[in-house]
Amino acid sequence: MPLTKLRILTDRMTGAERRFSLRTLVALSSLPLFGVVAAFGLAPDTNTLDITPETITEAIALPALTGTSSVGTFERESVIQSGDTLSSALSRLKIDDLEIQRLLATDAVRQLASSIRAGRRIQATTTQDGQLLAIRFERSDAPALTVRQQGDGFVAEESSELLETRVVMRSGRILSSLFGATDSAGIPDKIANQMAETFSTSLDFRDDLRRGDTFSVIYTVNYRNGEPIAAGKLLAAEFVNAGKPYRAVLFRDPFGREDYYTPEGESLKKGFLRSPLEFSRVTSSFSNSRKHPVFGFHRAHTGVDFGAPTGTRVKATGDATVVFAGRRGGYGNLVILRHSNGYETYYAHLSAFASGIRSGRAVGQGQVIAYVGTTGASTGPHLHYEVRIAGRPQNPMAIKLPGSQPLVAAQRARFLEQTANWSDKLGLLRGTNLAALD
Repeated sequence: MPLTKLRILTDRMTGAERRFSLRTLVALSSLPLFGVVAAFGLAPDTNTLDITPETITEAIALPALTGTSSVGTFERESVIQSGDTLSSALSRLKIDDLEIQRLLATDAVRQLASSIRAGRRIQATTTQDGQLLAIRFERSDAPALTVRQQGDGFVAEESSELLETRVVMRSGRILSSLFGATDSAGIPDKIANQMAETFSTSLDFRDDLRRGDTFSVIYTVNYRNGEPIAAGKLLAAEFVNAGKPYRAVLFRDPFGREDYYTPEGESLKKGFLRSPLEFSRVTSSFSNSRKHPVFGFHRAHTGVDFGAPTGTRVKATGDATVVFAGRRGGYGNLVILRHSNGYETYYAHLSAFASGIRSGRAVGQGQVIAYVGTTGASTGPHLHYEVRIAGRPQNPMAIKLPGSQPLVAAQRARFLEQTANWSDKLGLLRGTNLAALD
């Protein structure tokens, strides 16, 4: 209809007619917009209950099974607990005692029995009636060992697994203790021990630690099939104690010997460690006159006493030769080491000696030689430690102990090539990771 005629008709309509016409026009114009929505609805009163369901059955061909030898087998797994023997761990897998004895008679398993570690997994494969088919031993420093039944015996083979070593970098801040801080930073105890031992010639972790001290470490972790299995070795570390930084980097010389140095090439392996114990407290200092706690009269105290629980490891403070290991008077169980520079060190009141410690045996700095005890004239577990020069006792905490040989000039270029990367990374850790901890 032409627009002019529509206007004329509209003008002749009454008000009510005009309103009805506009509502009709709006409704009609909305149909294209809402028609799509209406298409998804159902008409009122539609009955959906009369629809008859239809069942369709179709035959599907199953693929043929391969490797049917594994059908009917069972897998069991156990984790080695602290105090376990290999026999007790195998018993938890419901392996027959006779089968366990046959396994332990296998050369590879017999060798493994003496080196099992808590946390490692053992997996057994058996038949439905419990007959052992194979057993798999997880190892920390090698691929898993699988022992399979073959005839009347067993054969052992190493699993073909992907082993790799990754470099990890961590930082932390001391709030209460070194191990509390390393645990919070996710650093393994093995690496924490290596760091403490590396800096032990420069820092006394009993007395020198301060709240707010910071540290950074770069170390390796061994992975098997993408999962971490063991911490490796410390590559570099920095410890900032009371604002003073101490740094260490690992260097391997052409003969394969490894030692820690400062980034400038100075050896961190001093002639003597500052303490024969990793963590302890001084309970009695060196003195020319001290009332003896057992005898009750005053006499010289020719060494330093370190309080520590019975069984704490005692380490040689320097390279030496054992000249005495036995019982001697008020010293109780005693080890005497003679060092190449004429020094002698005494370790007394021991509970036990380490394996192989006897007169004439050579020992290295940091090697465990004995264990803290309370034998002899002692009122409680502690280590009595002496340093003697030409037979005369000296104060171990005050005497200036000899250092080690510096890095030779011929190895300087090799040292810088190996360690420059770790030094740079320590600088980055100090500037970034530690700032994020604030």
